[in-house]
Formats: sequence, C-alpha cells, structure tokens
Amino acid sequence: MNIHAIDHIQLTMPAGDEDKARAFYVDVLGFEEIAKPPQLAARGGAWFEAGLVQVHLGVETDFRPARKAHPAFLVRDLQALIKKMQAAGCEVDRSQPPLDGYERIHVYDPFGNRIELMQKL
Repeated sequence: MNIHAIDHIQLTMPAGDEDKARAFYVDVLGFEEIAKPPQLAARGGAWFEAGLVQVHLGVETDFRPARKAHPAFLVRDLQALIKKMQAAGCEVDRSQPPLDGYERIHVYDPFGNRIELMQKL
C-alpha cells in the first residue's frame, strides 16, 4: 500500500479570524503555530502542529463549518483537557455513544468545526 500517513488535516475558517484560531488551537488544545510557506501566507489562515499532527486552517470566502465531518485527535489526559476547554468557554459535546477502548468527546472550534478528542482506555 502506498499511503502510509496523513501529512495534515485542512479545516476552514472565515477571513480575519486568525487570532481566534490561535486562541483555540494553541492556548486550549496545545498546538504550536508553524509558519505557512510564503506563497500561501498571503491567503490568510494559520497552520498548527502537535507532534506528528498538523492542522491547516484555510480561509474560505463562503465559510460554513464542518459540523459532521471531523478530525479525531488522540490525547493523553482527556479529563484535564475537558476542564481547560470548559474554562475557555468551548462547546463540549458528550452526547456521542461510547466507542470500545476509548473515552471520547467532541468539541467545536471557534468557527463551529467539529473535532473529536479520544483517549485510549
């Protein structure tokens, strides 16, 4: 099989909301912002990285959040992250049915994009 990894996940955001993206992805989820290549930087948006995981937020003119489609990130301490997200006023959704071997929740970024956070049991 030729496919062996994911390079990045792209989500979209409205123009001009990069500071909101940084506040959520860096301050709450713990990603680090990485520089976009110069040829893409003028388009707006922001790129983030945590370990081998990259999230690219691209500006979309007719922005609509991804409320169903979503990335799922494995985390080490879901309960601590939930407390941090709640303190930051994030929308946390615990209504999903259990998944064998995982504790999981969904959270919505400042733009309404759905993100699944999972911790192996």
